[in-house]
Amino acid sequence: MRHGEVENPDGVLYGRLPGYHLSELGRKMADRVAEHLAPRDITYVCASPLERAQETATPIAKAHSLDLDTDERLIEAENVFQGKTFGVGDGALQRPGNWKHLVNPFRPSWGEPYVDQVVRMMGALDAAKDRARGHEAVLVSHQLPVWIVRSYVERRRLWHDPRKRQCTLASLTSFTYLGDKIVSVGYSEPAIDLVPAHLRAGAQPQKGGGQGKAFGA
Repeated sequence: MRHGEVENPDGVLYGRLPGYHLSELGRKMADRVAEHLAPRDITYVCASPLERAQETATPIAKAHSLDLDTDERLIEAENVFQGKTFGVGDGALQRPGNWKHLVNPFRPSWGEPYVDQVVRMMGALDAAKDRARGHEAVLVSHQLPVWIVRSYVERRRLWHDPRKRQCTLASLTSFTYLGDKIVSVGYSEPAIDLVPAHLRAGAQPQKGGGQGKAFGA
């Protein structure tokens, strides 16, 4: 699962920075997904250590009377632009010092290599599979790691257009195992009616602060 909307009025690419919590709308998204998953046979809930993921996972764990576990492998991807604004019209892409980070989408110099994300996310998936064998687990992570591990499992190229990721806020990307092998991948958006139009898959970047509350999430 990807976490819900974050309170980020300045449109900062917050990455792994602490102190970024769910917005009021983000909490509603988390509650909606918890309600959606209430009938499921969930025996393990785990989240990235970042606040937005922990806060998204908490109502799901509570709904199943489970303790919330934390796995560092679910954390957001590293990014050299962390702490900067990076939307349309903010000047980030106009600064020559940033250009060197954008030259190779196959091995992104702006952040954590895609293969490294695959390795850690597959490790987290396998650990959850073992913890919930015969049942279901919920892992709360972040858009890029979720999309990259899904692309790997579905044997797609890892480099991609970020606007085309199928991983909206509070969405569920499901991996079904038969024994120790992933046999299918599913995707659903239980809270899509709560997701602002400019944050949905395929939406165009928006100018101005306050339009990118979950950018880089």
